[in-house]
Amino acid sequence: MFSVTVRDHMMIAHSLRGETFGPAQRVHGATYVVDATFRRAELDADGVVVDIGRASEELRAVMRELTHRNLDDEPSLAGMNTTTEALARLVADRLVERLGAAGLDGLAVTLHESHVASATYERAL
Repeated sequence: MFSVTVRDHMMIAHSLRGETFGPAQRVHGATYVVDATFRRAELDADGVVVDIGRASEELRAVMRELTHRNLDDEPSLAGMNTTTEALARLVADRLVERLGAAGLDGLAVTLHESHVASATYERAL
């Protein structure tokens, strides 16, 4: 399996619902480093997994939709508990909407919320 990873970041504000989250139930900020890893069993006719430039552009576009926003106020996220795991899935789904499957076998999105903690969502394509 071949893979290509592109990276960007986003800065958001949000609050989390549920006693599990303690003080994070209050509005707070987070800065995520975001890795999107595209997977393909065989390289395409050009010998690549995905065009790195296009993958970077699309990830940047998804980040622009989310960064510098209070996610609690975003209508498209109403009712969603914007945990790191849930945001990883959201980013992956939005990337697939923008890029399509394009012969890819899988996509993994990792949100690094600090140097010691991250969450990943992987999906088959």
